[in-house]
Amino acid sequence: MSLGDVAGLIAAIAFVALVGFLALPLVKLGRVFDATRTSVRELTDHTVPVLDETATTVATTNAQLVKVDTVTTSAAEISQNVSALTALVAATVGGPLIKVAAFSYGVRQAWAGLREKIR
Repeated sequence: MSLGDVAGLIAAIAFVALVGFLALPLVKLGRVFDATRTSVRELTDHTVPVLDETATTVATTNAQLVKVDTVTTSAAEISQNVSALTALVAATVGGPLIKVAAFSYGVRQAWAGLREKIR
């Protein structure tokens, strides 16, 4: 073995050590990518059912809101009908009732005046 062969052998060993030294971070980076891929797959597997349940919940909520809207509309119509009925009763009974109250008040005042004159 000559001096050139020994230098070449040392250079080859140094090159193999350098490649081994540089390969270690690449292997670790590959493991990180594998873990990331696994995490993304698990996240997707868990997220899709949640999204499906959310869509079902939103659809059910919308159906319930339609029912609530129907009830609210009916309550508003009933309120309007009661208001109209109250106005009708007030107009029909209110006028004569006021006249009767005024007449009875007048009769009581007259009666009280007669009592005072008698005493």
